[in-house]
Amino acid sequence: MSPTTPPRPLDITQLFPELREHSTTSTRLHPRPGRPTVADSSVGGPLLWPADEPWPVCDDAGAHGPSNLTTPAIERRKREILAHAQARPALPGGEFLTAPERAEVAAADGLELDDLLEEPIPLIPVAQLYRKDIPDYAGPDGTDLLQVLWCPVDHEDADYNPKVFFVWRDSTAVGPVLRTPPEPAVISDMYLPVPCVVHPEQVREYQYADLLPEDLRDRLDARDEELEEDDDLLGYQSALSLAPGWKVGGFANWSLTDPYPMNCSVCGSAMTLTFTAASADWNGRHCSWRPVEEDPNASPDFVGVAFGRGYDLYAFRCPASFDHPAATAMQ
Repeated sequence: MSPTTPPRPLDITQLFPELREHSTTSTRLHPRPGRPTVADSSVGGPLLWPADEPWPVCDDAGAHGPSNLTTPAIERRKREILAHAQARPALPGGEFLTAPERAEVAAADGLELDDLLEEPIPLIPVAQLYRKDIPDYAGPDGTDLLQVLWCPVDHEDADYNPKVFFVWRDSTAVGPVLRTPPEPAVISDMYLPVPCVVHPEQVREYQYADLLPEDLRDRLDARDEELEEDDDLLGYQSALSLAPGWKVGGFANWSLTDPYPMNCSVCGSAMTLTFTAASADWNGRHCSWRPVEEDPNASPDFVGVAFGRGYDLYAFRCPASFDHPAATAMQ
């Protein structure tokens, strides 16, 4: 059954009709572990990549940061160990891991991989999104496929986040497909997505409060201040405006830093939010955005990536040219 966002606790436009002028839609992706193919929209799945097109690499060695380094194989093995330990009965003495498992994890954590940052790093597939599946797809004419990749280590020139790249395609023009893309020799353990199928769902969002007209923002703030302490599920920012999780389109939540301009590094144009990668599909046990089908005790992290202390990574495109580089902001 596809995940479904619960109806909002109230229709905020009944109280503030002018919010309709500051709304848009987004497509929540609801990624869940699975076995996507190149013909599927996915997060962390294989890409429909032409066999005769070079796989992209990041050769910006001077910007690569040495945080939480590992290899893809070691990170997958570590996740396998932890998942097996989580699923089995408790060990004698209350231990979570066996002695051999602890030794294997410790050995993996002790690797010295900094020198590998000097080499070109093959990009990692982050998402593949077909127009037919994504109501908020907004690519160039003649395309029906957005592929999102990133360099899987921190970048000093991207505020110590992975550097994101967009590729737009006409899927019908792709001939023979590259079956085994190169993997990077080194990654951050936070930036290796679990292969996931997606369950796209379009929802309506309202602009981040600080970007609304001052009078409207002040009235929304006054309403929120009047709410009782246990009425957080009725707050504009927490429950009524911005959907959490992996999504396409919509608005950014600037609650970490307050809003700042996202302008194209090539032409200076104000950029458009295109894609959101998230540390979790919803935020907290009592989040009103948790899909109705999910167990309240379930972990909201299905993809296995994280940004900072559990934030989101917003990726923007330039409206003047789809060829201009993407920009990111962690919030």
